[in-house]
This record gives sequence, C-alpha cells and structure tokens, in this order.
Amino acid sequence: MKSAKVTIQPKTISGIVTVPPSKSISHRAVICAGLSARQSTIKNLIYSDDIKASLQAMSQFGMTIESETQKNDRYTLALVNHKMAALSQKPVQSPITIDCHESGSTIRFLMPFFHLSSEAVTFIGRGRLAERPYTTFYRLFDERGIVYETTNGILPTTIKGALKAGRYAVEGNVSSQFITGLMFMLPLLDGDSVIEITTQLESKGYIDLTLEALRAFGIIIENKDYEAFVIPGGQSYKGCEFTVDGDYSQAAFWLVAAAIGNEVELDGMKWESLQGDRAIIDIIEAMGGKVTFENQRLTVTVNKLNGVVIDASQCPDLVPVVAVLCSMCKGESRIINAERLRIKESDRLKAISTELNKMGAKIEETPDGLIIQGIDSFKGAAVESWNDHRIAMALAIASTRSTGDVIIDGASAVNKSYPMFWEDFKKVGGVVYE
Repeated sequence: MKSAKVTIQPKTISGIVTVPPSKSISHRAVICAGLSARQSTIKNLIYSDDIKASLQAMSQFGMTIESETQKNDRYTLALVNHKMAALSQKPVQSPITIDCHESGSTIRFLMPFFHLSSEAVTFIGRGRLAERPYTTFYRLFDERGIVYETTNGILPTTIKGALKAGRYAVEGNVSSQFITGLMFMLPLLDGDSVIEITTQLESKGYIDLTLEALRAFGIIIENKDYEAFVIPGGQSYKGCEFTVDGDYSQAAFWLVAAAIGNEVELDGMKWESLQGDRAIIDIIEAMGGKVTFENQRLTVTVNKLNGVVIDASQCPDLVPVVAVLCSMCKGESRIINAERLRIKESDRLKAISTELNKMGAKIEETPDGLIIQGIDSFKGAAVESWNDHRIAMALAIASTRSTGDVIIDGASAVNKSYPMFWEDFKKVGGVVYE
C-alpha cells in the first residue's frame, strides 16, 4: 500500500488472518545472528520498514546475508558476521553512519554497538525518532568518560570509545530498549557486568523476549527478579536456527476486531508466548469475552463487553486498539500507566483520542492514560494516522463498527511494522479504496 490516503466502506469482516511474525522478536533475532561468527538461519521474517533498518544497520557492523529465500511475504535468511571471529581487532575500522530511519528499537538496541568500532559511529533517524529521548545512554556515557556529540540531546549523535565491564544503573520506567541494548553488548566484554534497575521495571515482557533470544544464541544472563541482571563477560554469540513467532501486538488488531462483532480467526500464533502484548487475551477476557486456541487458531467469542481498568505499563503498544475495544464496551473504561505513549511514533494518547473522538467516541485524556465511555457505534469521519502505524491500524478496525465511510490520511504508515495489513484487511472482506 503506497497510498497516503484510503477510504474504508464500513462492513463486517470475516475470515482467517495469518498473523505476521513478531517485530520485537525479529529485531532481536537479526541482531543476535549479526553478532555471531557462525552462520544462523532466521525463519519467518517480513521486510517491514523497521526490520529493514536493523538489517541495514547490522550489515554496517559486519553482518552479511549469505542467502535469502522467500515464500509469499515471508523470508528465511542465513546471516553471519565473520568479523566477530576474533575481537582482538574491532569489526569496524572506519567511521560509519547508522540510519535507524524511524525505528526506536534499532537505535536503542544498537547505540551501545559503538563499542565494535575503532572509529566514530554516528546515529541518525527520521521523523519523531530524532526527537525521542536518549538521556539514559548519555548519562551512562558521561559516567564512563565515553566521548559523544549530540545537539541538545537529539539526533544525530556521534559516539567513539569502548564500553567497560562493571555496574550499570538504568531506570526501569523509561524504555526497556535501553536495557536490551546493554544486554546485547556487555556479554562480549572481558569482565563481568551487572545492570541494576533503579525504578520499577515496566515492559518486563520485552526483557523476557531479549533473554529468550540471547539464550538461543548461547548468551547467559542471570535475572535477579527484574531488579538486577548479572552478565558474565567473555561470552560469544553462537549461530543457530531460529523461527520468529507470530506477533501478538499485530494479532491484537484482529482479536479486537473479533471482539467487537467481526468473525475473524487467527493463524500463525503460539499460545504459550513470552510476548508482553499477549496481555490482549487477558484484557478481552476481563471485559467478558473468551479467547480460545484450537487447531492452531485463535478465536474470540463475546456475549457482552463491560468496561474495565487496564494497566498498560507492561503492554503500552496495545493502547491504540484497546481504546477502540473500550469504546465498544458498556460503561466506563480507564487506561492507566501509559504516559510513555507520549514519546512513541506519535503522542499516542492524544492521537488515538483525537481521531476516535472525530468518529463519535467519548474519550478524555489524562496525563498517563485515557477515560473512555462506551458507545453503540462509531460514525464516518476523515481521520489521520499521525504517521503512526498503530494509529492507522486501530482506526481501520474501528471502521468495521462505523455507520459511515472512514477516510484515513497517512494509511501507508502501516509499512513500519505490518506492510501487508491492508491486503489482509481486504482478504477478510474489508472494502478499501485508495
């Protein structure tokens, strides 16, 4: 979908959707493979904009794609980094610029990778990525005398130096991505390290995904009840065969579609998953629905949905589509502990409340969340994606319960994470005009 604007004719959708692979797990698998001197095979990848950013970035740190096979929109890649065989010499020997595009995962995961270069590494980004906060890393660099240049804390940022083993104190309520970035690099150092979490850790599920990926590639980190992570030094990444699970953050759009009156079933999911966004199942069931997993498919049955209080601290990416779900519930719902959404691809609290209110929703912003009154249906309106993939997809799901056409400006934002979203939407009966 290249069009910046689509018109959706309201219609109940029905059918089976094969959920795309987890973007969160894909990033981690590509990065781990790109740090291994032995070849890895990564299965079930899609080339979303964010994953392409990580692949391109890792290639600048020495990773090569040995082979690529494709089946429909899914790819299997053989990846290796021959330069990691002997770290007595840095894999990168000249200045490089890493373009992270609009991928927050790419930049926060890879910013510590300056350690792999003997020369300066410059990180750049586009859109709101350039303005998002990186003060957690800057503070750590200051504490360790690592030289970096930035303009008032925003991108571009240029870093030169080497990490040293030791204790790293990191806030747990800013972004778990900073912690993951350190976890990728600290095992390669000569000495042992500890990451101490100085505030309550949010998004624990994402740390679990990191630890699971690291284990698959031979890296061991001891989890001290999410208050500290003990990291032995002198480790090395070992290539393996890795299959990426279906993405619960993307499945959430279709599960909500099913919960609000559509007949959608999901293929390609793993029931027992560490993904934090699997919380969408708990949310639907807390509201009165039932999610079942039979014959490798997820289905939703609902009699009546009631408003609830949702703590989004561990699953912030669900909030845009959960706001759609709450609007179709009876009574009042509250979404709390979601203040970090204000520094995502858009200010997601403002974006989703503004756009759904144009469609007749009754949503009030709070500093850290939303108060949502249930309505019977949405109405047709011209709305905007705010160049945010999750806003665009949430508005598309809302259109299935609209009384009139929904025009979404910025519909191509879905390419960031789910480039085949509109194709899948049409496959289950959605009527979309570019």
